[in-house]
Amino acid sequence: MQKQLFDFTGLKCPLPVLKARRALKSMAIGQLAEITADDPAAPIDFQHFCETSGHTLEQQSEQNGLFTFLIRKSNE
Repeated sequence: MQKQLFDFTGLKCPLPVLKARRALKSMAIGQLAEITADDPAAPIDFQHFCETSGHTLEQQSEQNGLFTFLIRKSNE
């Protein structure tokens, strides 16, 4: 199962999470989404999103203000 890449740079809160929610709905259970965003609120937003939606935040990193999130779709 291949991971899907989503680039949400340039978008401000809450758009990255809203677009991620929509993207994950079309994905298979267990599939990985790699999301990039540059909104400073993104780390908090994506952590909260995963906690409340049941998806798994597998990995999170930041480099020069660009955040990358690896999220595994749950069985929602």
